[in-house]
Amino acid sequence: MSSELLVDVAGGVAVLTLNRPAQQNAVTPTMAAELSAALRRCDTEDAIRAVVITGTAPAFCAGADLSARAGEVSATLDPPPWQVRKPVIAAVNGHAVGIGLALALQCDLRYFARDAVYGLSQVRRGVLADGYAHWTVPRLAGLANAADIMLTGRTFDGDEAKSMGLANASLPAGEVLPTAMSVAHDIAEGPAPLPVALSKRLIWESQGMTPAVVGQLESELNAHVAKSVDGGEAMAAFRERRAPHWTGSISGEWPAWDADAERPGLED
Repeated sequence: MSSELLVDVAGGVAVLTLNRPAQQNAVTPTMAAELSAALRRCDTEDAIRAVVITGTAPAFCAGADLSARAGEVSATLDPPPWQVRKPVIAAVNGHAVGIGLALALQCDLRYFARDAVYGLSQVRRGVLADGYAHWTVPRLAGLANAADIMLTGRTFDGDEAKSMGLANASLPAGEVLPTAMSVAHDIAEGPAPLPVALSKRLIWESQGMTPAVVGQLESELNAHVAKSVDGGEAMAAFRERRAPHWTGSISGEWPAWDADAERPGLED
């Protein structure tokens, strides 16, 4: 990894830090490629149980590096954070505009600095918001709020982001990363990894499904989890009145999941 992205893995938590502070962590093609590579590692490495994306203070990400041509830099990562099979937490510790905000909105949990500036202002520069913003913003904030912020390109603060549903919490800037890390370590040390990963996938994909399909998937996924390594450990821990010790593998025990079918097919 170059100095544009710092990667630290400890205690089951991977911290990915955008690291161009002199440019307010503006995204370059190199940074985007390295962030994609880091996310692929987080997806497949079982020792990593949760992921935190943050920026070297004082900004989170000021958008695309403007020295690049429009469209040359994108927050369309491979994989996007919502497809990583571990919870991905955005510790938005400072300003996040354009693809910087779009990146945060691809994460599962989002903690925003109260006094920072946020916006999807691309229309004011003659282009459209990208980084899946037209998909994430309506589902997080609703159509009215999406139209408000994306058609005007206006900016807003952390409290408004929280009120719209874009942020889980609006905090003083100095509390954002510690809060995100506390949540990440709680996930890394508490819940069973496979059910968390499957629940995450179902949360993101369920809005395009009927209630009947969601209910059937929940039943099928629970049956799959019950036969997993940690399914057996959960029962043993309950019988022995002790805390469970999770050793299962998300990659090794992941069911077949056809997201393009009318009802995703699950097979052992």
